[in-house]
Amino acid sequence: MIIKRRKSKVVKIDRIFLGGNHPVAIQSMTKVKASCVEATLKQIKELADAGCEIVRLAVKDNEDASAIKKIKDKSRLPIVADIHFDWRLALKAIDNGADKIRLNPGNIYKKEEIKSVVSAAKACGIPIRVGVNSGSIRNRRVNVDNMVNSALDYIKILEGLKFYNTVISLKASNILDTIDAYRKCSKLCDYPLHLGVTATGTPFGGAIKSSVALGALLLEGIGDTLRVSLTDNSLQEVLAAKAILSSLELRNFGPEIISCPTCGRCEVDLVKVVRDLENRLLTARASARSIKVAVMGCVVNGPGEAKEADIGIAFGKNEGLLFKHGKPVKKVKVKDCVKVLLKEMVS
Repeated sequence: MIIKRRKSKVVKIDRIFLGGNHPVAIQSMTKVKASCVEATLKQIKELADAGCEIVRLAVKDNEDASAIKKIKDKSRLPIVADIHFDWRLALKAIDNGADKIRLNPGNIYKKEEIKSVVSAAKACGIPIRVGVNSGSIRNRRVNVDNMVNSALDYIKILEGLKFYNTVISLKASNILDTIDAYRKCSKLCDYPLHLGVTATGTPFGGAIKSSVALGALLLEGIGDTLRVSLTDNSLQEVLAAKAILSSLELRNFGPEIISCPTCGRCEVDLVKVVRDLENRLLTARASARSIKVAVMGCVVNGPGEAKEADIGIAFGKNEGLLFKHGKPVKKVKVKDCVKVLLKEMVS
């Protein structure tokens, strides 16, 4: 199955392109005050190392907006300034080098204020994201149609100012509403769509919610960039986003591990083996190739699954049989299996 992407305009954020045939980009957000420059840069470096491609900063006051200049000088990632309530912070963020501005139609809505931000964004050639959240819709009952109308009404204001360098997001905490809102909006405009579910929760439940909502939309070809919002370290957001995109074969981030759930037939500590292998791949990235690695716990389905993978191992008691491209290679002791698999991935 090949996913047919929705046709959308192309928007440039520093060196990253959204829309058109460009890859679905991964975003995250720092979780410290932007004016704490060193702490912010530390988080940005960690995110970049993990595979994040765009980072957003909360800009709450003038100190945060002013800090963008120092952050930009050392950041490997494009900087998005997240603005609420005070349009003047957007102007200051742009003046200090922000690569993109996020505005919330629910709290920055006066036309003269929007006009000032648009004028500054135009002058610097940077895009604006119209970021609708179900929790902050102005003077409207919260439902899908009002979310979509809120975004499109804002777009009309921007277009009236001859501004088309725009991205849209429509985030709700309810995944069905989120899916419905993006589906409707995708049929009514061709601007790039930033996917996300707001306030999803902790890594376990939040990642599941995001996977269901964003996976459903991406499968339909909807979405040009995404952020997985989690109540945890932002690195978990990036890892979840990468897993969603790679599972749909929209992006390749290196080896994919498949493993059996184990049962009473398994005679090795397969959970430990798989976790060790996964952690080693996350830190070392033993291979950038798109290969499938199977780690199976018994002889029922193990050999078959291992043969179908590029590299695989099927365990019996105290040892496993290594397969490569469907052919058995050698027996491997449990204590050596991770080292052997990593070596085979790069050979």
